[in-house]
Amino acid sequence: MKFGYLEACLDHDTGQNHPENADRLPAIREALTGEHGVEYVAPPRIDIERVLAVHDPEYVEAFKQFCARGGGRWDADTVAGTDTWAAARASAGLAEWAARRALAGDGDRETPFALSRPPGHHALGDDAMGFCFFNNAAVAARSVLDSGDANRVAILDWDVHHGNGTEELCYDRGDVFYVSLHEDGIYPGTGAVTDTGAGAGEFRNMNLPMPPRSTSNAYLAVLETAVYPALESFDPDLLLVSAGFDAHERDSISRMSVSTEGFGRLTAAVRTLCANVDAALGFVLEGGYGLRTLPDCVRMVHQVFDGYEPTGVEHALSGRIEQLVDEVHGQYPCF
Repeated sequence: MKFGYLEACLDHDTGQNHPENADRLPAIREALTGEHGVEYVAPPRIDIERVLAVHDPEYVEAFKQFCARGGGRWDADTVAGTDTWAAARASAGLAEWAARRALAGDGDRETPFALSRPPGHHALGDDAMGFCFFNNAAVAARSVLDSGDANRVAILDWDVHHGNGTEELCYDRGDVFYVSLHEDGIYPGTGAVTDTGAGAGEFRNMNLPMPPRSTSNAYLAVLETAVYPALESFDPDLLLVSAGFDAHERDSISRMSVSTEGFGRLTAAVRTLCANVDAALGFVLEGGYGLRTLPDCVRMVHQVFDGYEPTGVEHALSGRIEQLVDEVHGQYPCF
């Protein structure tokens, strides 16, 4: 795979004991050392107009000045320093790079993966929250749509938290289909099955609140029975994966039971989906806070594109998963 990487993302200082810290990216790079076919790319700086196409100008300026004054706590969870402005801009630029390279034909072993930090999927149009300042995936999607490089973009968010910011920014757009698989009942408390989009974006938003302890098999079942048909009907030119790995069974921030091998199986399933609908595919890093599990999962994604075929132990699906799928099917005319 091609990994978008910029040193500026390391300069975002969240202080001691913060789960979203600069050690995440070096840990990923160390795990990829010696792996066949790994390439690092440093894309050029993003045009700030691409960010302003998504985020309110007054918020962007307030965030810039907040960092210039030395930063601090934007809210209880979201911390900025002097260099966070540059890091957030670099992070959004990496996501835009991944979208553009995917549409330009980088696929298979050259599939782009943006190592974006800070993450983005909680960032609202006019506010930062949940460790996020700019909504990287939304910026990337809007950029390729505005330029005409894509007519329809799908965003599949498998981070353990609902991407409330991405949902808000895409909710009334008919040219973006946002799908979120997230743990039910945790931060930020959004992501209901009944939130299906509005206006031109009606039936272009799909939430799948997964019960705690959901396994890799549960995720795959939901992908195959709910996400596949919806995205096949939407027929995207590009699928961006908001790739958070905090649903891992050993990530302390969640109660989910997805294994490293399970993330490999999810990757293979998404790759198959894109092949079936002839969509370009790119990845954008979101969460994942275990400094052993996160690197292992990113390496697993790379290995799938390098020819590895992940395996898994079959488990019976819970009644709650079957009920969730039935609820989703009742919301959308494509079923």
